[in-house]
Amino acid sequence: MLMHQGIGLDRFNDLSRGSAVHALYECCSNVTWAAKLTEARPYADRDALLTKADVELLALSQQDIDRAFEAVVHEQVSEHSLSELARVTHERIAGMLGPIEGYPEY
Repeated sequence: MLMHQGIGLDRFNDLSRGSAVHALYECCSNVTWAAKLTEARPYADRDALLTKADVELLALSQQDIDRAFEAVVHEQVSEHSLSELARVTHERIAGMLGPIEGYPEY
């Protein structure tokens, strides 16, 4: 379970650097990847964040990719490929941000 669940894009953009890196680390288990995404804030929308996430995944070494797969051992993955890691990472980012339409007001 992610510690930063449903925080929304606006709140993510406003997190301190350390908190944002931590939130993203939960999505891919790579500090360099998380730091690069954090430094690119603010994101205008989810697509911008996901696009940057993919760009930085492509920059990971094979060793970093292997470590990321070790961290997602409980996820159902069909293969150890970059596209599969991107899929899992996107799902985790979606969980971190919460629903696109936001949560209902109570």
